[in-house]
Amino acid sequence: MDAAAAEQASSYSFILSISEEEARVKALNEYLGTRSYIQGFTFSHADVEVFKKFSGPPVDQYIHVVRWYRHIEAIYDGSSEKNEPCKLQTSKGKRVQPPWSPPGGTKHSRLCLYNSLTRNKEIFQPQNGKKVLWYCCGPTVYDASHMGHARSYISFDILRRILRDYFKYDIFYCMNITDIDDKIIKRARQNYLFEQYRENKSAPDQLLEDVKTASKLFSVKLNETTDPDKKQMLERIQNAVKSAFDPLQEAVQAKLPAEEIERCHEILLEEAKDLLSDWLDTKFGSQVTDNSIFSKLPKFWEGEFHKDMEALNVLPPDVLTRVSEYVPEIVDFVKKIVDNGYGYVSNGSVYFDTVKFDSSEKHSYAKLVPEAVGDQKALQEGEGDLSISADRLSEKHSPNDFALWKSSKPGEPSWDSPWGKGRPGWHIECSAMAGSILGESMDIHGGGFDLRFPHHDNELAQSEAYFENDHWVRYFLHTGHLTIAGCKMSKSLKNFITIKDALKKHTARQLRLAFLMHSWKDTLDYSNNTMESAIQYEKFMNEFFLNVKDILRAPTDVTGQFQKWENPEAELNKNFYDKKAAIHEALCDNIDTRSVLEEMRSLVSQSNSYIAAKKSSRQMPNRLLLQNISSYLTQMLKIFGAIESDDTVGFPVGGNSQNINIESTVMPYLQVLSEFREGVRQIAREKKVTEVLQLSDALRDDILPELGVRFEDHEGLPTVVKLVDKDTLLKEREEKKKVEEEKKRKKEEAARKKQEQEAAKLAKMKIPPHEMFKLEHDKYSMFDENGFPTHDTEGKELSKGQIKKLKKLYETQEKLYKEYLQMVQNGSAN
Repeated sequence: MDAAAAEQASSYSFILSISEEEARVKALNEYLGTRSYIQGFTFSHADVEVFKKFSGPPVDQYIHVVRWYRHIEAIYDGSSEKNEPCKLQTSKGKRVQPPWSPPGGTKHSRLCLYNSLTRNKEIFQPQNGKKVLWYCCGPTVYDASHMGHARSYISFDILRRILRDYFKYDIFYCMNITDIDDKIIKRARQNYLFEQYRENKSAPDQLLEDVKTASKLFSVKLNETTDPDKKQMLERIQNAVKSAFDPLQEAVQAKLPAEEIERCHEILLEEAKDLLSDWLDTKFGSQVTDNSIFSKLPKFWEGEFHKDMEALNVLPPDVLTRVSEYVPEIVDFVKKIVDNGYGYVSNGSVYFDTVKFDSSEKHSYAKLVPEAVGDQKALQEGEGDLSISADRLSEKHSPNDFALWKSSKPGEPSWDSPWGKGRPGWHIECSAMAGSILGESMDIHGGGFDLRFPHHDNELAQSEAYFENDHWVRYFLHTGHLTIAGCKMSKSLKNFITIKDALKKHTARQLRLAFLMHSWKDTLDYSNNTMESAIQYEKFMNEFFLNVKDILRAPTDVTGQFQKWENPEAELNKNFYDKKAAIHEALCDNIDTRSVLEEMRSLVSQSNSYIAAKKSSRQMPNRLLLQNISSYLTQMLKIFGAIESDDTVGFPVGGNSQNINIESTVMPYLQVLSEFREGVRQIAREKKVTEVLQLSDALRDDILPELGVRFEDHEGLPTVVKLVDKDTLLKEREEKKKVEEEKKRKKEEAARKKQEQEAAKLAKMKIPPHEMFKLEHDKYSMFDENGFPTHDTEGKELSKGQIKKLKKLYETQEKLYKEYLQMVQNGSAN
């Protein structure tokens, strides 16, 4: 036994020798006050012996004994053997961990997407964990990209970003470029022939003769057209040509100066371009044999398409496939379809046998739009303008069959194949290219609504015929149509707005917000009202972000950023989490961005109310809470592709292309300027120096907006400093000026009317009552001595009722005239 243990045993022996319990407890308390029994304490046999002497827990006044007793009670199992291991005890029995139950929780929403294959919202379940194979139909590049393209590609970009960045799917995105197509071939040929015609510089007489000849062919085409929209478009072309034809003809006949004839010549040549191109193609198209002519056009327009997509902030695909680069794969794909029994060769072309495919037990034709089977107009549009001649149509076993491989005619590009020189059909390109990259089954296939039949239905059929499966696509997503101010938009009808033209009027963010404010699968009307809603939404969000930034810039120390929460903060935070939950539900519900933006707007409105209430009571809004809300909203807009910057709060200042953070660079200087200006204004108000106040206002209203800076003065509060797009500020200034001018105009107009009314009233007051009725010669012919009428113009005596009414008028005029005389007497009649 060591010295400490011996000392302890000696002390306990003394304590145990005390028979009276209260005295024993007091002695124990004095001893334990000199001993550490909390850290490193292991009770001894002596502790147990003393513990056993207690009849119950000690009273609270002996604090050391109370602690010691509780410690021994908690770990002592009642055994007197000091070498036996201690077991955890409580006054309730053996001490063990209480049972734990998991929280009930709430039901987790799952992402649902509208699947065109079922025409219902279906739970999205990729085939391979979080990996998503996605194919999107790209453009046919023969002309400028338009807002119809933007409708599809911005919408799919939004969906892709949300699946990737919000739902955290691993997206592998493939898109094609159609650079071999009937439209491309025809347009390339026509452009080439027209440019040759222009370079030949035909004489005015020859041009007039050629336009006459081309007009006959055009008239036949016009008369055969049944589609009202197309007919209207052709009539517009015809009228434009006639309007340009007559001036040139008259100039030639009148032998006007050569300059005038040349001017009229150029106008007609430009207006008759479509008409002449059609005619030239009919006459010389078969003689165009250089394949490079057919590749130059799509290469140019593909480049322009990519530039437009970059300008719209549309993510590039992970893989881009071009038809011209996949001809060998397409040939192999067609061969296998034929080998599987679903294709047949006819006159060097290969067609898909829809009857054979549909009669198979494991296949079904036209899964997307079964009711469209037999729609020959749609089928022929799918085949292309150069592939619907009578001889082509007669090659098919069934009118519903479609071309997999087309034998090339003179004037068309061609590639070698087992069936002779030819080129791919339209639908086969997507099947072969997507199959080559994504395999026998993909998770998502996307495209425009108008591609459902026949293009996508034919894609499905030939792909499932190739892979001998029934699930080439799991989810088919189709974006809605785009109309322009309620009218159908179509490139072929020349009724379209190019993306470049749209970006001249609105920013890429504004266009994206307009799309976000509508369902991706429904028709979107591109109109002034639609864009104004997007502009106002952007402005609303931007003002909130700017206000939050101003609050966050207010100086504070490290601990000052953590402010006490009161009821307003708790309520706003609850609303914040409620809105986040609602936004999640909306995104799960077929990516309902329209509802999401409304929830975001509501959250901002609640935050604005909170800020306003705090400022009105001269209290500082809670910085961290507002930072969390604004950061969340910013992150959501980043996910949607509406913000491309590293800023944690708000829209970037100076555009996305800035290499430096303008706000963090210039704001300290602007803050100093603002404080200096406020100090100067304060002194100017006290000293009543109006010239200085005017200069201060001019700085705010005229100078700083030109630099993209807005100062907002609030009575009794510091000036709010905001960096805003310069054009926006200048537009605001102009609108403010217009409002002020309109207000001034209305005020002047009201003053003028009031003056006229007063003048008219004064003029009326000047008329003596006995003269007032004598002025009305068209009503009365006789009067009494007071000038009161007695007979009408026909000499008939006035009735009692008429006289009664006239007397009231007479009496009223008497009062007015007396007032006038009084005014003259007082010298105020002017």
